[in-house]
Amino acid sequence: ELENLSDAPFSGDEENGGSEERKTEINGNWIPATSITEAKINAKAKRRLRKNSSRDSGRGDSVSDNGETLKTGVVPTSPKGKLLDRRSRSGKGRGLPKKGGAGGKGVWGTPGQVYDVEEVDIKDPNYDDDQENCVYETVVLPLDERAFEKTLTPIIQEYFEHGDTNEVSEMLKDLNLGEMKYSVPVLAVSLALEGKASHREMTSKLISDLCGKVVSKTDVEKSFDRLLKELPELVLDSPRAPQLVGQFIARAVGDGVLSSTYIDGYKGTVDCIQARAALDRATVLLSMTKGGKRIDNVWGSGGGQQSVKHLVKEIDMLLKEYLLSGDVLEAERCLQELEVPHFHHELVYEAVVMVLESTGEKTFKMILDLLKSLWRSSVITMDQMKRGYERVYCEIPDINLDVPHSYSVLERFVEECFQAGIISKPLRDLCPTRGRKRFVSEGDGGRLKLESY
Repeated sequence: ELENLSDAPFSGDEENGGSEERKTEINGNWIPATSITEAKINAKAKRRLRKNSSRDSGRGDSVSDNGETLKTGVVPTSPKGKLLDRRSRSGKGRGLPKKGGAGGKGVWGTPGQVYDVEEVDIKDPNYDDDQENCVYETVVLPLDERAFEKTLTPIIQEYFEHGDTNEVSEMLKDLNLGEMKYSVPVLAVSLALEGKASHREMTSKLISDLCGKVVSKTDVEKSFDRLLKELPELVLDSPRAPQLVGQFIARAVGDGVLSSTYIDGYKGTVDCIQARAALDRATVLLSMTKGGKRIDNVWGSGGGQQSVKHLVKEIDMLLKEYLLSGDVLEAERCLQELEVPHFHHELVYEAVVMVLESTGEKTFKMILDLLKSLWRSSVITMDQMKRGYERVYCEIPDINLDVPHSYSVLERFVEECFQAGIISKPLRDLCPTRGRKRFVSEGDGGRLKLESY
């Protein structure tokens, strides 16, 4: 009983205010009971402090048994509060990206890094002996009929704008035409039938340049065979299709694309009226040539590809024929067939010069009616009309050397054109006039009137 009583923190005498202090033997040493009690209390407080500091890490404060806040004065360093924090725990760093910017999942590495060719592992269970000798090529599927027309129509229409056969040849080589090669001339001729004479000339050149590069002579013959069979349908859209197809055949024979015996193979075997008309047209054109020479003028002499001298000659002949016939519509049609809208200022210039060089009123009125008709039908634009008159204004001094009264005739003609609405008021005011050198008045001290041009 005495031993059990010795474990109590205070003895009975101490409670009664006694002065004696009990001692307990621990490991052979006698220690006062009060010291043991204080050690237990301190150990329990330390355990609570460590538990609260780990639970409330990051706060810096802990709660005692009595509910009082204890200032520990120590910054907690538990890693639980910084689980997703990638900053340096020491609070220091160079500020550089990790791994020089080459780290992370799904990145390619540092900028400028070059990877070596991956070597084939012979021990790989999927290794194939022929793997190193494989050649990979891009396979282009052949075009069907619907995709063929949809793909080639823009190419040919663009060719009518730029006229470069080499570009068309390169674009066709990138396509897998397959068995549709013979349809290239068919589509080109079908689009040219609805176009101008210059488009037909360009189509003939295209067929000649593509032969041997993209299509063969056999493909060209097959394409014209198909055109002859489709003539009844082509006539619905182009009434002149039989004559035009015959001209295409004659031009192809003249260029050496078709054999000279192509037409002879159809003798006595054609039942279609349109096909027979086309073959007859080709036969007539070929018979007009000597020795089967190339037919260069089968589509006329229009288009901007002609030389300037040739176009000037054509316009001069057009005006002279108009002065003889007086047919305004025929002159307008001939001008449009030249297909040189950028060169219409030449007609305006030549027409005005003819007025200045003429001596009667007939030419004056006929040229005025012609320009008025071309202006109202918008065949000649305002820009081309202005350029033509400006050329006359600049060259009137030289014209006046040959035609003494050209200034007065020009003033009158320009005024008539302004009244008819052909030219604008600023363009009329630019017309040069030549006045007589005379004194301004009798008492002005000999001052002369200034020239007005």
